[in-house]
Amino acid sequence: MRLIVVIAVGLILLGCSTKPELKTGTWRGVIDIQGHDLPFNFEVSKDAQGGYDASIINGSEKLLLDEITFDQDSVVFTLHIFDAELKARITEDGLSGFYIKNYEKHYRIPFKATFGQTFRFDSTNTGSVDFTGKYSVTFTSKTDTIQSVGIFNQDKDKVEGTFLNPTGDYRYLQGNVIDGKLFLSTFDGNHAYVFEATKENDSTLVGEYWSGKTGYEKWVAAKNDNAALEDVEKLTFLKEGYSKIDFSFPDLNGKKVSPSDEAFKNKVLILQLSGTWCPNCMDETKFLTSWYDENKDRGVEIIGLAYERKDDFTYASGRVKKMTEKLGVNYSFVIAGTNDKDKAGETLPMLNRVVAFPTTIFIGKDGSVKHIHTGFSGPGTGIYYDQFKQRFNEIVNELLSENLSSKN
Repeated sequence: MRLIVVIAVGLILLGCSTKPELKTGTWRGVIDIQGHDLPFNFEVSKDAQGGYDASIINGSEKLLLDEITFDQDSVVFTLHIFDAELKARITEDGLSGFYIKNYEKHYRIPFKATFGQTFRFDSTNTGSVDFTGKYSVTFTSKTDTIQSVGIFNQDKDKVEGTFLNPTGDYRYLQGNVIDGKLFLSTFDGNHAYVFEATKENDSTLVGEYWSGKTGYEKWVAAKNDNAALEDVEKLTFLKEGYSKIDFSFPDLNGKKVSPSDEAFKNKVLILQLSGTWCPNCMDETKFLTSWYDENKDRGVEIIGLAYERKDDFTYASGRVKKMTEKLGVNYSFVIAGTNDKDKAGETLPMLNRVVAFPTTIFIGKDGSVKHIHTGFSGPGTGIYYDQFKQRFNEIVNELLSENLSSKN
């Protein structure tokens, strides 16, 4: 009898210690956003060590998730550089669990996934209404109205596109037209957005937008090939009487850094106001990382000013260190404050305000602020991203060509 009990206990322990299998291939995930399905696709594969990798798919983007762990019968996907995760029990039918933001209390949203499904919103319908085009868009919430530009490209029932705001873009949106109605979604680990719209006539869209646990806005769009944003180089500026930006913030190891340090003397200096919680900032950091590696010997430096979700240096520096390691960042970062825009503005009192993360500030060799660019149009915006890169290089080249001796 004792032998049978020992064997039974051993089998139970062996069963508990066995890592569950995660099917490799394409999955369709669904997050419950305020009662609306937010679908996204992801691919799972085995890595070189016998573990797992996954890639979240939004349009042409594939966002690598290389931290996948197991907790008994559950799998945990750490969501790239963000302090968030998908945690789900592996069942015969797929995955069932939650989307969790670790930096927010009680932020758990139902999540499920089905293996082998490659469609986004629907697998059978075809688009009978064409939403392709460029639109002037107005988003309206209970407290605010925002002017935006919408860009959509439709192929049969499949649609990709984005919205551009003065403070940034909504990155890669993907969806379908179902029974004449437009459905779009994106999920990149921190953005969790769902859009719906109907076409009132040949040129007007009326829609709704849900984000996260509570965000909701209505939107209307008018087809307009000349749709444009307000000038993003005029939204953030120096207050009267100021010509320079000065600060003293700790780097990731606690050492104080200032624009007036000897390391930045007689150099063009770029300040990046950002946060590791911000997908648009992630996009800009990827651009700046590549750009800096190619241009750092020209007499230019970059300081990233991180405004994180918690007013805790250990937490904030840990998040930034993880981000710089994952993205291969070789320029400097300092911990400047928290993501509250009003409080962020207090850390840089010479600015009229902090309007958006990211914000990019260009400082000339003489230490004076030359240009301030609010927001960022990332790779999901196509030609607008190309225009941003062109303007960025124009500004830097102009500042590098300045002759200090002629001003002294």
